[in-house]
Amino acid sequence: MLSAYRQMFRVLKMAETYEANRPITKYVHSTSRGHEAIQLATAMQLLPCDWVSPYYRDESLLLGMGWTPYELMLQLLTKGDDPFTGGRSYYAHPNSRAAGKPKIIHQSSATGMQAIPTTGVAQGIHYLEAINHDGLERGPEGELPVVICSLGDASVTEGEVSEALQFAVLKGLPIIYLVQDNEWGISVTAEEGRAMDAYEYAAGFKGLNRVRIDGTDFEASYETMRKVISHVRAQRKPWLVHAKTCLLNHHTSGVRKEFYRSEDDLAKHACTDPLVLLRQKLAGTVDPAQLTRIEQEVTTEVASAFERAVAAPEPSAATVQDHVFAPTPITEEKGERTPAGKDKVILVDAALFAIRELMAQHPECLIYGQDVGKRLGGVFREAATLGEQFGDHRVFNTAIQEAYIIGSTVGMSAVGLKPIVEVQFADYIYPGFNQLVTEISKSCYLSCGKFPVASIIRVPIGAYGGGGPYHSGSVESTLLTIKGIKIAYPSNAADMKGLMKAAYYDPNPVVMLEHKGLYWSKVPGTEEAKTIEPAADYVLPFGKGAVVLAASDEAVANGESACVITYGMGVYWAKAASKSLAGRVEIIDLRTLFPLDEELIYRTVKKHGKCLVLTEEQQNNSFAEALAGRISKACFRSLDAPVEVLGALNLPAVPLNMGLEAAMLPNAQKVTERLEALLGY
Repeated sequence: MLSAYRQMFRVLKMAETYEANRPITKYVHSTSRGHEAIQLATAMQLLPCDWVSPYYRDESLLLGMGWTPYELMLQLLTKGDDPFTGGRSYYAHPNSRAAGKPKIIHQSSATGMQAIPTTGVAQGIHYLEAINHDGLERGPEGELPVVICSLGDASVTEGEVSEALQFAVLKGLPIIYLVQDNEWGISVTAEEGRAMDAYEYAAGFKGLNRVRIDGTDFEASYETMRKVISHVRAQRKPWLVHAKTCLLNHHTSGVRKEFYRSEDDLAKHACTDPLVLLRQKLAGTVDPAQLTRIEQEVTTEVASAFERAVAAPEPSAATVQDHVFAPTPITEEKGERTPAGKDKVILVDAALFAIRELMAQHPECLIYGQDVGKRLGGVFREAATLGEQFGDHRVFNTAIQEAYIIGSTVGMSAVGLKPIVEVQFADYIYPGFNQLVTEISKSCYLSCGKFPVASIIRVPIGAYGGGGPYHSGSVESTLLTIKGIKIAYPSNAADMKGLMKAAYYDPNPVVMLEHKGLYWSKVPGTEEAKTIEPAADYVLPFGKGAVVLAASDEAVANGESACVITYGMGVYWAKAASKSLAGRVEIIDLRTLFPLDEELIYRTVKKHGKCLVLTEEQQNNSFAEALAGRISKACFRSLDAPVEVLGALNLPAVPLNMGLEAAMLPNAQKVTERLEALLGY
């Protein structure tokens, strides 16, 4: 209790220091005043093998885990020595693999979004336990790890919290959802913003243990969390703890309490100040002079820490581009691409065979998503037989939860696993965008390289004849606006296998765009998507395009050639178009859209002076148009004609009727007409 009092008084003095120095503490921040008791009661019982996801009001939780006021202040002031993000993120947005402390994955500001990645940590621990993996860290006496996901009550209304709770209960995961309820969601009261509180909501999740506590009472909170944490360590089942707290400070430094709170409300919250309540409990058993001495020591400590933090160096501007990606070991094409005696395989089987080889070699490799389990093996049979071979614990179905499928890979990766997950159709990736943008893409950068997300997200994409408006879409331009992810788009079986292997060994998030029309080469003109199956050791690095058709030297020398820069189905439209323009067309297959082989692109364009960028996507504001602009700038002096772009018509969706679909999309004839016009310059 004395230790808790010292920490609570630290929080008070830190808040007072920040408030008194607002011109210096200029970056937006929240403090934990009013939430100290439940946070410290939780932190004091954690082990280094545990995992915690705090939210932005959890500085007391961090102090209780062993972080110092000085270290927290370095983040507050965005200093270069900020131990969490190197000056890149807000106060109390930690991430850590520090020895001797519980681990923390990257924490974002988006409320409730941490529920899915943190549940992914528990999912990963659950799997490591199941296979008795050496990578499962235990406590000093062999204790199993627990996972804490801290949430504000207002965030529980987020749909992604529901997805996390659903999965945790379904799989029986060792996770505690600690919900701190101060009855405010910025200026929205509990009555305005929710039909029920988190404890009542939890009743709807059969198998989710739950408890209410007074989160301002340190003793009661400590005893409750002791029981809950002990139960999860032993029984490996999820809990929700609903802790009533008070809010004694501003929502954030920028949204101040006097803007929207009444005097009566502030007075009501002040009556349950955890620091005052704990001092009252200690008053009868501890010498008041001891408490005074603690207060004096803390006051001096906090003042000194703030002075040091203010004087600490700013981050170097030279580091601003560091840690966007973790280094990949796959930088060269290696292995046998066309081994003798092998048969040709279709593209969908090349992906299947690559994953089968990876799973056989690496127990850390799992695959999950909708309908990928052994009963079906994927709606395109892209996971066929994997469930039978590797078992339900490694290949399994999920509910219709794109956000969970994508976001859980953050936590799975953090504990050393390599998840391969699937979104059933590109058109349905959008529910997962919160996780892809907020959590996955930023994790490596904002953790300064501590938490790159090693995941593969498979996305069947494109039109394939009558798929209609919700099963035929192209999403690459939208994905390419997200920085911090890699994107592959193979057009043939050999590239698929080589890129899948490279994606697995890449420590960064990879989206594999897999064209449904090329899966089986059933679309006329796509027979060449079938190739000899590469050997098991074949890898194809990202960022290396390929010349799939070369123009004749004579046509190039005479200025009678053009190049097509394309990918996916565009490769086959361009090949078909080139047949009537013998020797005059050179085709570049990009193979990966990020990283992009700009060297090959620019060299090829400069060689020919005429260029067509071809895409299946709707043309306006597309990746293809952006690439054409970059080509125009980089190759300006070598161009003999404007860089042309051909894509689909600018319609909101692909029509179901195949005649309308054909009218919308590019095809060989449209490509031929555009190339003839380009060659006429």
